[in-house]
Amino acid sequence: MSPAPRLFLAATGQNRGKTTASLGLIAAMAARGRRVGFVKPVGQRYLVVDGTRADEDAVLMKAVFGLDDALNDMSPVTLPRHFTTDFVMGRIDTDLAREMTDAVARVAAGKDLLVIEGTGHAGVGAVVGLSNARVAALLDAPVVIVSEGGVGRPIDEIVLNHALFERHGVRVLGAVVNKVDIESHPDLPEILRHGLAQHGLDLLGCIPYSQMLADPSLELVVTHLEGELLAGEAAAERTIGHVAIGAMHADHAIALLQDRTLVITPGDREDLIEACLAANRAGAGTLISGMVLTGGFRPGPAVLAQLRAADLFAYLVATDTYRTAQAVDEILVKTHPTDIDKIATIKQLVGRSLDAEALLGLLGGAATR
Repeated sequence: MSPAPRLFLAATGQNRGKTTASLGLIAAMAARGRRVGFVKPVGQRYLVVDGTRADEDAVLMKAVFGLDDALNDMSPVTLPRHFTTDFVMGRIDTDLAREMTDAVARVAAGKDLLVIEGTGHAGVGAVVGLSNARVAALLDAPVVIVSEGGVGRPIDEIVLNHALFERHGVRVLGAVVNKVDIESHPDLPEILRHGLAQHGLDLLGCIPYSQMLADPSLELVVTHLEGELLAGEAAAERTIGHVAIGAMHADHAIALLQDRTLVITPGDREDLIEACLAANRAGAGTLISGMVLTGGFRPGPAVLAQLRAADLFAYLVATDTYRTAQAVDEILVKTHPTDIDKIATIKQLVGRSLDAEALLGLLGGAATR
């Protein structure tokens, strides 16, 4: 039996859409009855599952698709705190490249396709000798580069990353541009196609922008901010469309609210908290997604009882309003196994945007049988 074709999904930076492309491509292949494996060779953001440290994207794919492979094979190298310093200073004697290639071989066995997802841009991981470009070369995996919407920025980034892969002798099949506002700019795909062609690169598809995929959830707020849940539920399906800072008179603040607003305000601003509760009652409960109460100020018993009776998400943090708003703005939106609606949307968008058979035809071998 010939070895399974390998496809390395790279990106031009963080949060460009590698996981979205991976999930959608695996779903498209699974729908065609193909056996697909997934590996995240080098992971920076990891979870501990049953004592195994594994990248969160490997955990996601295993959960969504019910993959049988062991998590420590799907995520062979993770970089915990201080690992890079220890590596640079010669305190790590593990053969990371060997561990990675052995794990990838185990996952690839018996598959029709192996999807390999990189970490950040082409150079990420170089500090431990496993840049995305070197990993793709070691695994003999052709690359698809994922960037995000625009014209100048994605083309510039794709060309830059392509140069490093080319330097390592890695074949780049083309590029996918994610978060493309096709409704407002229907000519963007053709512009991107022409722009990339001028650098000898093919545009393999454009994934439309989706507000649902861009919005963080209440679950992510709790994950990223240290605090105490006072009321409501940190639901993965409850997303945040807007953020409002409650640093003004309650009447003025309420006028700024939109649907699915997260209100950030000091916990002792009981006038604003009560105004938000009243606004939610008037808006049939759809206006405010929740509240982050800052400064460590706990609302009084009466207001707290109202929050709990309304089942409105209220999260108490010790940081001030400014720093809390910064932290919320920096939340990296990732897909989690509980994000049922987001996963369904990803499958639909990628299924419409990428021709899986044409892409896999570029690889040849078992995937096209």
